[in-house]
Amino acid sequence: MLVNEIMRRPVTVIEAATPLGEAFRQLQARGFRHLPVVDRGRLVGIVTDRDLRLATSSLSPAPRTALEPVSLVMTSPVLTADPLDPVEDAARIMRDRKIGCLPVLDGSDLVGILTGMDLLDALILLTGVTKPSSRLEVALADRPGELARLTAFLAARHVNIHSILTHPGADARVRTVLRVGSSQTRPLAEALRTDGFEVLWPAQKPWQP
Repeated sequence: MLVNEIMRRPVTVIEAATPLGEAFRQLQARGFRHLPVVDRGRLVGIVTDRDLRLATSSLSPAPRTALEPVSLVMTSPVLTADPLDPVEDAARIMRDRKIGCLPVLDGSDLVGILTGMDLLDALILLTGVTKPSSRLEVALADRPGELARLTAFLAARHVNIHSILTHPGADARVRTVLRVGSSQTRPLAEALRTDGFEVLWPAQKPWQP
């Protein structure tokens, strides 16, 4: 999945000369938390509702007035994404830098904005939970052929796989989470265990061997 598939567009922007009070009113009216700041159509910064509240707070060492320009409190330069960046790369940047959004530039043109909520939407799509499905989680040995063995097992039972997500587990295992087109996950889990797979979900009942 690429950034251009989940970014928001068109982008609402404000001019660098916009007064702080007006910028805050726009954020409140539109329900946004971030606004890209432009100067003659070029991205020059970004401002958040938190930036505006802190800048104008009486607790600030040097409070700004509502009539001062947003350019005085915006963040600049701005971290950006490219429309063809993988979503996971954008998510890593946002997590590493602890930021809530990435404006998306195609060359010098602002074509979208990516927020934390957009990344949650992407996660929901990638996990396949939007389709009627059930969850299986299996710990696989971290070696070639193990995932193929698991998918072959399900294919032999005519079980359709909607999504597969993996992440490193303990003891050189790869935790593999699948959404499958079957409601019979407990019988599937038992058949997997019988075939030598380590099934993490559905969990084995305490009274089962």
